[in-house]
Order: sequence, then C-alpha cells, then structure tokens
Amino acid sequence: MDWRHMGSWGMGWGWIFLVLLVIGIAVLVVALVGGLGGRRHRSDPVRARRGRAREILDERYARGEIDAMEYDERRRRLDEDSEN
Repeated sequence: MDWRHMGSWGMGWGWIFLVLLVIGIAVLVVALVGGLGGRRHRSDPVRARRGRAREILDERYARGEIDAMEYDERRRRLDEDSEN
C-alpha cells in the first residue's frame, strides 16, 4: 500500500499519535519521580516538625510577638537540635 493513497491525513495522524505518546511518557515519568520524592519527606517526621517550628518562630517574629534577641536565641537552639 502506497502512502499517497491515504492522503495527507494518514501521515498527520501518525505524527499526532507520536506527539501524544511522548507527552504521556513524560507525564508518567514526572508523576513517578514526584511520588517517590514526596515519600522521602514523609518518612522523616522529626525534620518536618523542626521545619514547622522554624516557620512558627519566623511568623511570631514577623508579627512582633518576640524581639530580635529572643528570635536569634530560639533559632540558634533549633539549629543546634537539627545538627544532632
């Protein structure tokens, strides 16, 4: 069978299918990598709590609930704990 008998649509559909296939594979790879990366963070609850503690400290300082000296002291303590 000669490609000229299919007209211009035969070749066009082949290219569309190829592009959709490549896009689908890329989406699948991104989803798998994102899913595996997300599990790493969930498996370390201590690190997540420390990160949340730092966020709370930053928020309290931004609202003016604590002064710079207290902020620096508490941040230093959190950093020391994260090193251990």
